[in-house]
Amino acid sequence: MPRKTKPAPAVAEAPAAVPWPLVPRKVFFTRGVGRHKDELRSFELALRDAGIEKLNLVQVSSILPPGCKIIPRSEGLKELKPGQIAFCVFSRCSSNEPHRLIAASIGCAIPADPNAYGYLSEYHAYGENEKQAGDKAED
Repeated sequence: MPRKTKPAPAVAEAPAAVPWPLVPRKVFFTRGVGRHKDELRSFELALRDAGIEKLNLVQVSSILPPGCKIIPRSEGLKELKPGQIAFCVFSRCSSNEPHRLIAASIGCAIPADPNAYGYLSEYHAYGENEKQAGDKAED
């Protein structure tokens, strides 16, 4: 007697292959501040303030690929989905001292030659304000 078989369950279509090499075509800048007695919680609050709390962040070094377009934060956030792996260059500074002046910044060096790569530099400091830290990141 032939055996009855159940139909195979529907399988979601496999995601498209990851493009290789992984070279960013767009980049945006964001910033966030978090305040909490626990350092990890303050970092989570800073990510929320920056609008990137739903992403799986992977820190990379500081090369801005040739032809990489700088887009507005609002446009960049629209292109990202919750749970997505997002490569980022970030600077972070924290303190458990009340009213301690701290700063973290990212500098961007864009070459005149569009075929050359640029740099993103991370900087953090204690006792410096936003402008001072920003200037040093771009030195």
